[in-house]
Amino acid sequence: MLSCLAVTLGPLDYLPLPFSPENFPDLFNPIWAAAVGLLIIQVVLYNVRTRQLHRHEPLATMQEWLLWTGLCVFGLIFVAALFRFYFFIVLGTILVGLATYVWIRFFRFPPLIEAYNDQLRRARFFSQARYKSPEATVRSRRTRPARRRR
Repeated sequence: MLSCLAVTLGPLDYLPLPFSPENFPDLFNPIWAAAVGLLIIQVVLYNVRTRQLHRHEPLATMQEWLLWTGLCVFGLIFVAALFRFYFFIVLGTILVGLATYVWIRFFRFPPLIEAYNDQLRRARFFSQARYKSPEATVRSRRTRPARRRR
């Protein structure tokens, strides 16, 4: 049987209330559980992706930025739920965290990744141009210097 709680306050009146199961019975458990789950997923994802991308520095750096953002945001949400911070702090943390994720992924690193891809493309082109002719891979015989007689 579902129990319906009467909503007696306006939307903005909930912002200064402490984030607790008594004040937010429908949001409290899902938010802190999602924060803990996403924190664990973020750490696992960082470990997997940095092992895969250890030779590609900009991509590994982006994963590190995402890790630290996740640690800060999800850790703050968990601490806010644990110590019953005001709801506007929890809501602000979520909004700033999501905005930071979007900024890192779609604004901060795409130009760096594009420059890195151009660098790899140039290196690959010059490597192919260097070994274009078959003679380029064959070592030439060195002539022995004439021996000096004393």
